[in-house]
Amino acid sequence: MGVVFFVLLAAAGTRATPSVMMLPLEKQFGWSRSTISLAISINLALYGLAGPFAAAAMQRFGVRPTVLAALATLAAGVGLSSMMTEPWQMVLIWGVMVGSATGVAALTLSATIVNRWFTTHRGLAMGILTASSATGQLVFLPFLASLSEHFGWRPVVFVVAGAAAIVLPLVAWLLPERPADMSLRPVGETAEMPPGVVPAPKNPIKLAFGTLATASKTRDFWLLFFSFFVCGASTNGYVGTHLIAMCSDYGMTQVQGATLLAAMGVFDLFGTTLSGWLSDRFNARVLLFWYYGLRGLSLIYLPYAFGIDFFGLPLFAVFYGLDWIATVPPTVRLATDVYGKESAPIVFGWIVAGHQLGAAFAALGGGMLRSSLGSYTIATMISGGLCLVAALTVLRINRAGRSMGVAAT
Repeated sequence: MGVVFFVLLAAAGTRATPSVMMLPLEKQFGWSRSTISLAISINLALYGLAGPFAAAAMQRFGVRPTVLAALATLAAGVGLSSMMTEPWQMVLIWGVMVGSATGVAALTLSATIVNRWFTTHRGLAMGILTASSATGQLVFLPFLASLSEHFGWRPVVFVVAGAAAIVLPLVAWLLPERPADMSLRPVGETAEMPPGVVPAPKNPIKLAFGTLATASKTRDFWLLFFSFFVCGASTNGYVGTHLIAMCSDYGMTQVQGATLLAAMGVFDLFGTTLSGWLSDRFNARVLLFWYYGLRGLSLIYLPYAFGIDFFGLPLFAVFYGLDWIATVPPTVRLATDVYGKESAPIVFGWIVAGHQLGAAFAALGGGMLRSSLGSYTIATMISGGLCLVAALTVLRINRAGRSMGVAAT
């Protein structure tokens, strides 16, 4: 748990970096926000699309080799971006290389670890690992924004590349494959319970697509996929990408905008961990209804928050921050309930692909609407409205309470 927490923290800091770089790149090279948003949207899309293949690769090659390859690619790609001078270079490096690598060190890694190492308390464990994304924002964003403001964007990428490189030896030395490798049982598994069966190695591409073919025939998959599409569109796709730039439209500095995001990260650290605890005890559908509904109302409130002197943005930061990625633990719970312990990480990987396609849609769409309309108000309202639709949609997931296994041969 500790090692994977640091891996996810470094990846989260890397994913948050383009939002800090947007204004400096716009100033130095004259790139428009829609151009920069294109690279970010490709990053977000590949981050999600890599998930199911990463989960399948972890089954075929092992968690440690897969994560090591991703971290090495991440460190190299971010370091190379210090030399970019053209928009296509940002698209190639930050869009393709970094997007694919962070897709491995992401939610599918969390789901794989939780399902292997926990029989009980899975929701709480998933909440803690998911909260590492919030901690990544908390640790990196204000510092990176201050560094960018005083020294430019290039020192920012060196710091982020170094953070990814530092995590490499932790994974190499301290990350075991399964509890049995250390003569342990998963948390909550008693000696009387039969040991889990390790699935036979399979071609990761065939496994990922085979699982998708089976899961996509069920209505629950598409309900989960749509709800997570909205989740991505309303979090790291829109707010995570554009909030700092949005704050600058209202006369705030980059550091102030990054500090607001970091404050939201603090609240999400508690909110997502609490969400994991709640998902072990309460109906996951009902939890998701409240999470999406409150997030939608928070976003609809956001344009008005800038006009309220003291309570405006702090109130938004509290409610939106508590709900930032609180949707993850109950979504993993529903995926595991419906598709089984072994297949759930790969199915969830495809659901995360929907999350990141939504994020890419919002990152690009938000930038285009800002460039054409001169403000983010319409984009914010659209994002909030989608959350309210998702709040009603999630109530129909797994209503029969069935459980099915998904096996790809």
